[in-house]
Parts: sequence; C-alpha cells; structure tokens
Amino acid sequence: MNKYIIVTTLCNSKEIASKIVDVLLKKKLVSGSQLSNVHSKYCWNNKIEECDEYKIELRTKSNLFNKIKQEIEKIHDYEVAEISCQEILDGNLEFLKWIDENTK
Repeated sequence: MNKYIIVTTLCNSKEIASKIVDVLLKKKLVSGSQLSNVHSKYCWNNKIEECDEYKIELRTKSNLFNKIKQEIEKIHDYEVAEISCQEILDGNLEFLKWIDENTK
C-alpha cells in the first residue's frame, strides 16, 4: 500500500516557487500544491535572520520523494534548502485516490 506524504520547501521568490510547482505537476510527481506567504526567523552564519518567504506544500506518495527532492534541488536557489516531508497518517479515500490518479 502506498504511503502518502506532504513535501514542504520554502523559497524567497514567487517565480522560483511557481517554477518548482509547475515542473513537479507536469512530471506527475505531485498531485497538487499550496503556496502561502510566511515570515521566517532562523539562524544563519551565527546570526538570527528573518525574511518573507513562500512556503510550498506538495501532496504526493512517499516513493516519489527522492525524485521530487532532485527536481527541487535543480531549481532552488538557496544554499541550504529545506526539503522535508510528513506522512499523511489518515485521509479520506477520495483524497488519497486523487493523489494516486494524479501521480505516476
């Protein structure tokens, strides 16, 4: 049985975020995405930094994670990009079927 996941990454450019989503959708690696504006604070080079970013959440299957990660890394412009995932432990069957039908 497939495991379903939500992949998360952040970008400082809406254009890069859009390009990531478009490539992943066209390659059928994800079934859908959400893009939202967030304000981030983080440690970088021993300093506390903050900026506005675009958070991308992608619905997919766990067996596609490595391919998704590779595609994101080709496009992303961060020196160290967050590319993480969380398992969807439960979901309605229609939603999970939609993920299956829209990914390869």
